[in-house]
Amino acid sequence: MAPGSVPPALIIAMGVSGSGKSTLGQNLAEALGVPFYDGDSLHPQSNIDKMGRGIPLTDADREPWLALIRSTADRICENKEGELSSSPEGVSQVKGVVIACSALKRYYRDILRGRTPQSHQPPPASDLPKEHPITEHTGIEINSNEDLQKEEERELERAASKDLRTFFVFINGPREVLQERMTHRQGHFMKVEMLDSQLRTLEDPTGEEGVVVVQLAESPQKQVDDALEGLAKLGFHDQHIQSSSNDQDAAQQLPKEDFVASLRPTTQQANPVDPISS
Repeated sequence: MAPGSVPPALIIAMGVSGSGKSTLGQNLAEALGVPFYDGDSLHPQSNIDKMGRGIPLTDADREPWLALIRSTADRICENKEGELSSSPEGVSQVKGVVIACSALKRYYRDILRGRTPQSHQPPPASDLPKEHPITEHTGIEINSNEDLQKEEERELERAASKDLRTFFVFINGPREVLQERMTHRQGHFMKVEMLDSQLRTLEDPTGEEGVVVVQLAESPQKQVDDALEGLAKLGFHDQHIQSSSNDQDAAQQLPKEDFVASLRPTTQQANPVDPISS
């Protein structure tokens, strides 16, 4: 990162399945003007194959995936930095990305923060799907493993920069509300037993560094308003860049209205889903 430049940020919209983290993530990304990805679209190929065969993932499977979420976010922010350098004067931009991921355990969140042992690294380039978003943001096309140059492999496997700040927006709510929401979600077949399993696995992040809590019962707009306010208190407003002093007051106000009425489909939505991480 260049001296004096704004540090990039990864924002994780988190919570158990049925809490609406993808909806919050997309609305929050829309408000900030940054990209959104669903964490399930960022799995390595080995995890996709395993889930496709109905085999549950282990934490050993999830470790490289979580590291890959972070490294992919880092490449997206590097791309964003290039876009900012060519932005017209007076245009306000935020350098970051929002990703939806349950992140139920403190251990998972620490991998996403980049605070885990050196052994927790992204998967080898040979385990990346051809259409993985990291290829788009590195400009490296994966046709076959044999076609990749050594420097391309190193770039795809490179861990995220320590400059990448990480924030979490946790959707908190009672089991009864979660179950009611799940029963009304079209095309969602998660069983109550699985919800209870996730709630048992959840290690409440309230009070952890970089965590904002929003309430499940609030409207989508109120959730985003609360998330933006909480992120600003944590210092995320430092990343809102003003290029024109005449427009500084207006630029400091992050857009909080006109959220998308119908949400765009997320990348690789048809991928199999890990019941613990979704």
